[in-house]
Amino acid sequence: MNGVGGMDFGVFDHLDRGQDDLAVQFEDRLRLAQAYDEAGFHAYHLAEHHATPLGMAPSPGVFLAALAQRTKRLRFGPTVYCLPLYHPIRLLEEICMLDQISGGRLELGVGRGISPIEVGYFGLDHETAPAMYREALDLIMAGLAAGRTGSDLNFTGVHYQVSGMPVTLAPRQLPHPPLWYGLSHPDSTVWAAQNAVNVITNRDEAGSRQITDRYRQEWRALGHDDASLPRLGMSRHIVIAETEAEALGIARRAYTVWRTSFYKLWDRHGMKPINVRFPEGLDELAAMGQAIVGTADQVCEEIQRQASASGINYFLCRFAFGDMSYDEAKQSVQLFARQQPFLPQPDIQTPA
Repeated sequence: MNGVGGMDFGVFDHLDRGQDDLAVQFEDRLRLAQAYDEAGFHAYHLAEHHATPLGMAPSPGVFLAALAQRTKRLRFGPTVYCLPLYHPIRLLEEICMLDQISGGRLELGVGRGISPIEVGYFGLDHETAPAMYREALDLIMAGLAAGRTGSDLNFTGVHYQVSGMPVTLAPRQLPHPPLWYGLSHPDSTVWAAQNAVNVITNRDEAGSRQITDRYRQEWRALGHDDASLPRLGMSRHIVIAETEAEALGIARRAYTVWRTSFYKLWDRHGMKPINVRFPEGLDELAAMGQAIVGTADQVCEEIQRQASASGINYFLCRFAFGDMSYDEAKQSVQLFARQQPFLPQPDIQTPA
């Protein structure tokens, strides 16, 4: 789904625990994916978390394989695969399979894993994880290239080594599925721009603007024009209903459940989340601009304002979270799609 000025819309989902019957919850999320597909959203992005009710899809590839069979056009992907938690060869093969069975709809999000607690449960040192991430990504990219050419895979690193391995799988998208990376600091855009990586941030408007301005600066310095700019995304909790009061009632209830899940593992270990803070109540979250709640007119107007202020070209909606029912989440999707917001070109100043 897109509007004027190249603004694309996607969906971000933690798939946090919201129902007692997990099988029902999985089915409801798959039904919502069908609604995203029908509404014309660009892509569905699924988080990966472990040992926490914040993420009930700790093996995102399994859920995404089911989603691929329930949708026709919707692109999808993990945001992100926590690379240190996988052997890169195993993940390389999964990436190729998902891209092939979906007809080339995979969006490949990669990262090191933001939580030292979750990484620690796998027996990994959080200080070592960044180096493992970089090496694993290099190996995966080498494997994707070997699959395309039919050559053997050879790789020698500190953490991973492989010699003379036949690569029998290749991605459907060439040279590889689009890459995605989550970031919170402008300096991280240097690598992303150099590698034409799409990015997503959860920062506020000012922080998001620092990231998008810096990305554009790095992109132009590499000799590229803005027409070829990768997607620069920002995510927000979105709840829409026929009346503002109804939307606020749903959002306040569901956000409390989602926030409890978000903090549960951090609270258990007496730690605070890294580079993020979510207030106790939905109203404060909305005042921060991190949640947009109301009628379709109100929500689309605020999306337009935030998109222009932050300089993004990709807006991710969190339609389903907490104990929100399928019908409540689908109502938001349908009202949003019916509104068909037309967003202006982001307010970007081109250097003279």
